[in-house]
Amino acid sequence: MNDLWNLSWEAEALYRARVRGCLLGGALGDALGYPVEFDSLDRIRAAHGPRGVSGPVPDTDGVVGRISDDTQMTLFTVEGLQQAHARERLKGIGGGWSRLVRWAYGRWLDTQTEPGPGPDVHGGLAAQTWLYARRAPGNACLSGLQQDHFPDPMSELGPPGPVNPDSKGCGAVMRSAPFGLTRAPAETVFGMAARCAQTTHGHPTGYYASGALAAIVAHLVSGDSLEGAVLRALRLLARHPGHEETAAALNRALDLASEDAPTAEKVESLGAGWIAEEALAIAVYCALAAPRVTDALLLSVNHSGDSDSTGAICGNLLGARHGDHGLPQEWLERIEGRSTITLLADDFATECVRR
Repeated sequence: MNDLWNLSWEAEALYRARVRGCLLGGALGDALGYPVEFDSLDRIRAAHGPRGVSGPVPDTDGVVGRISDDTQMTLFTVEGLQQAHARERLKGIGGGWSRLVRWAYGRWLDTQTEPGPGPDVHGGLAAQTWLYARRAPGNACLSGLQQDHFPDPMSELGPPGPVNPDSKGCGAVMRSAPFGLTRAPAETVFGMAARCAQTTHGHPTGYYASGALAAIVAHLVSGDSLEGAVLRALRLLARHPGHEETAAALNRALDLASEDAPTAEKVESLGAGWIAEEALAIAVYCALAAPRVTDALLLSVNHSGDSDSTGAICGNLLGARHGDHGLPQEWLERIEGRSTITLLADDFATECVRR
């Protein structure tokens, strides 16, 4: 254990459970919301009953448990961060995380344009045939990754980024939870996530929401409550110019969660989730307001909007807070790629506790 970060056995086991929980919870929320992503609340209730979706349901092809581009990109984020950590540990070469995560996103882009792994692919996520599936990827993600932009790890935050400078869609925030799992300080992961978000989303709100999610996850992994983690992220946001939209959305979520009786109508008062700050606010509200993990996950997908993204982010938060054992196991069993996600989570956690 000399090469570990002075973690006790119990602390290391809890950390691993939270990494698995964050990634599996995100996939679960994604899969719950994917079949109803473009449906209105009225249509969801007409199809699934007055309470809406009450568990995993089939998509238009009749398949239950499919994940979308949200989980796909989250997994490639993990792969890039794991490679960067190993590179620094083994070769003493730091600061390469932005380039390695950007290359990982390039591999994800291949899964959206190619029918399957090419002959030169010999391992990693790019060799997983089930990931070669186009599940309504965001336009900003597709167009942004066609540009050869590698974020500067020391670039100033505040001004619009060079790629899609007006875009603040949720396609960056929905993939950013893994930065918070790296055991780096919250301020560090905030900056990492925000700068990597700029590879596709240049609007400050788009990348600040990504940084805020990473910081919240980092605090959850350290044992903070969700409300405490959000308040800490708000203090971090306040240091940066142009943070106001993201901070206002999170404050609305906190205020709404303090009221009684969470409802889909209250979720919709926060927006539809298509843009970054709304998706983050909806996820935070649902995770705080609903009494049980299953209730929170269902609340996060039963609305007229980007149900898979809000579900994925809510699942990231719940899993990071409660660990994988706190998630509904009977639902997890039906999730596409569950064994791959679990293995990736365990490998990532093993790497992140090494010096």
